[in-house]
Amino acid sequence: MFLKKLLELLFILPTILIAVIVHEYAHGWAAYKLGDETPKTSGRLTLDPLKHIDPIGTILVPILLLITSNFTFTFGWAKPVPVNFLRFKNIRKGLILVSLAGPLSNLLLALVFALIYRFLIFPFPVFSSSYLEFFTRYMVIINSVLAIFNLIPIPPLDGSKILYGIFLKYPQDVLMNPKIDMYGMIILVILLFFGVIGKIINPILTWLIYLLLW
Repeated sequence: MFLKKLLELLFILPTILIAVIVHEYAHGWAAYKLGDETPKTSGRLTLDPLKHIDPIGTILVPILLLITSNFTFTFGWAKPVPVNFLRFKNIRKGLILVSLAGPLSNLLLALVFALIYRFLIFPFPVFSSSYLEFFTRYMVIINSVLAIFNLIPIPPLDGSKILYGIFLKYPQDVLMNPKIDMYGMIILVILLFFGVIGKIINPILTWLIYLLLW
């Protein structure tokens, strides 16, 4: 049993690593294309894991969540890619596009691995219950979770920045106030602790994952 759980851990952690790196790279790539060279000059416009890994968010938290949930749930994050929204010609448009880039990249990755599972794994009995099947399915699940979770409109998640760009005439005033992200994080932790977030996004995730892996 211990060996099986250890092997599962070795397959789950890479899926988290891939998902969070692609997520942050997408933010950086979008910002760079919109005129901000900060991601490139800071060395973050790369898929090199060492540039993105956050020891707590990419390694410690996912492992602890797996252990405490008996390998039924996990989540993680990478170091945020630095972006200077003031360098965009249109700050509101740039903010929306850069913020959307992360979740959309995860949805795209989930779709790619769903297609791999559907056409290259599922039809062949030899792959049934294999670790290749496990890895492929978990890539779909983790990327779906990361995409939907980050669209929650609570700072500092991407969903909040999308709303800033849509509804605020000068979103930079909010972006430059670190207290908003701090208060938002406190609210987010409280909502997660009491299961409010789960009740909201679980139906969406269940539908999305079913749609991708049917």
